[in-house]
Amino acid sequence: MSGVEGYMYPNEITLFWSVLIVLYPYITGLVAGAFILASLERIFRVEAVKPTYRLALLTALAFLLDAPLPLQLHLGHPERSPEMYFTPHSTSAMAMFGYVYLWYLMAVLVFEIWLDYRRDIVLKSQQTRGLLRLVYKIMTLGSTNISERALAIDEKAGWIVTLIGIPSAFLLHGYVGFIFGSIKANPWWSSPLMPVVFIFSAMVSGIAGVMLLYMALTKMRGQTIDMRCVDTIAMYMFYIFIIDFSLEMLDLVHRIYEADESFRSLNFMVHTKLFFSQIVVQILLGTLLPLILLFLTQVVKMSEKARKRIYTFSGIMILISVFAMRWNVVIGGQLFSKSFLGYTTYKMTLATREGLLAAIALTILPFLFLWVLLKLLPPWDHEKAHAPAAGD
Repeated sequence: MSGVEGYMYPNEITLFWSVLIVLYPYITGLVAGAFILASLERIFRVEAVKPTYRLALLTALAFLLDAPLPLQLHLGHPERSPEMYFTPHSTSAMAMFGYVYLWYLMAVLVFEIWLDYRRDIVLKSQQTRGLLRLVYKIMTLGSTNISERALAIDEKAGWIVTLIGIPSAFLLHGYVGFIFGSIKANPWWSSPLMPVVFIFSAMVSGIAGVMLLYMALTKMRGQTIDMRCVDTIAMYMFYIFIIDFSLEMLDLVHRIYEADESFRSLNFMVHTKLFFSQIVVQILLGTLLPLILLFLTQVVKMSEKARKRIYTFSGIMILISVFAMRWNVVIGGQLFSKSFLGYTTYKMTLATREGLLAAIALTILPFLFLWVLLKLLPPWDHEKAHAPAAGD
């Protein structure tokens, strides 16, 4: 059969997890990373990143609304998915995700955004007209008290919600790595480091995504980019990326040292079918190059223009690297047989339910969600007091 080498079991020739299953952990990772960036200001009092606080929350919400859609398209009968809420199965990691998702969406992220924006929502419900006024009135949930005491309570409650949200964000994305890492029958996935690697790669991708959005949206609005903010974000992104890369290398060294019966097959995969996506894209271009460039910004005095270019390039390459990592895990783990004697090929279709066009649409959709959220709940007024006076 075309695309098959060696001995493959019949049920392993066709890959059951497609590009949509690659996209799913990638999107949830952006959610977790964006929320962690927001928590830097709210919990850890990193004032320099304050201009991105609200943008990070709205970005996390936009991508979180999109996160379950790849799974829904992948399911043969997506209308049955609500059954996991009505017939809970505590031993199923995938089933329990439904509760984690609802908890994070409703009890953490939406509640924190509502608390942070409640004063603005109340004012807009009084100042706007027509249908938009009705929308804002509904969003107030009947709470129109914006006295200093009420706002102080909102601030305290928001701090508690953010504090709860940090482990919730880890749980939201860490469970994806847990699912892969707990599949003992697949040596490519079976590693206790898998959940930790997923969490740190999610953090770095989410931080990179919000940084790029902040820079792009600020330019589009004709405003000045707060370089103190961007420099601080890049610093945290650099440190977290070092940890992420170190964990991935630790896992690789452990596999090489252990060298069990599957090692020859996995080694063949890395040097052939996954050489470009893993060695070239993920490690060389997407990891080592950004790390070197970000390191230079930390030790060498550069102009603002040079730093902006490096941050933009590094952020884009980091996003590509993390996507390549998800691809190599999901797709790569299905390309070899459990016999360790055969290999197959993944052929992505174009205009099917799980094809390239569907993946592109699901990638664009959260940006449409974010556009709506930015129109309803603009974070710009919150940034005015922190905008630098100097010209860009």
